[in-house]
Amino acid sequence: MLDVGFSEILLTSVIALVVLGPERLPRVARQVGNWVGRARAMARQLSEQLDREVAAADLSKEVAKAQSALDASLNPATPAPPKPATAAPVTPAPLPTDAFGIAPTAPTPSADNSANTATPPSAASADTAPGAAPSATTGTASGVTSGAASGVPNHGHE
Repeated sequence: MLDVGFSEILLTSVIALVVLGPERLPRVARQVGNWVGRARAMARQLSEQLDREVAAADLSKEVAKAQSALDASLNPATPAPPKPATAAPVTPAPLPTDAFGIAPTAPTPSADNSANTATPPSAASADTAPGAAPSATTGTASGVTSGAASGVPNHGHE
């Protein structure tokens, strides 16, 4: 900071003794000493406060990093929470219709109609007697079965 040597302090003291005199010099020296002490204390407090602020900022960064690591370990793949729907509800698109304006219907599964599932012969339905052949069905969209199981003549369409 300030490089004040012994010779400079001695020279200043001699000049102060000559200018102020022996009666006022001790009181002025005490007052100057108090001012210097206060200045040093304020500089030390400022330095300590700056150090505390830097340490608090570093600690805050470390806490935030640890908190994010903890959150990531507790919830590894948590998607963002869904946002509330504020728009009007979405209606499904209309189904395509045939030439007569009739929408096709999905077949309903029944015990003797397996239109959408292919079951191997080893996995016959539960109502088939052991050793009996499974009933012949067709996979038509209307759900109509043919063969001996429905009681309707086949007429060669199978």
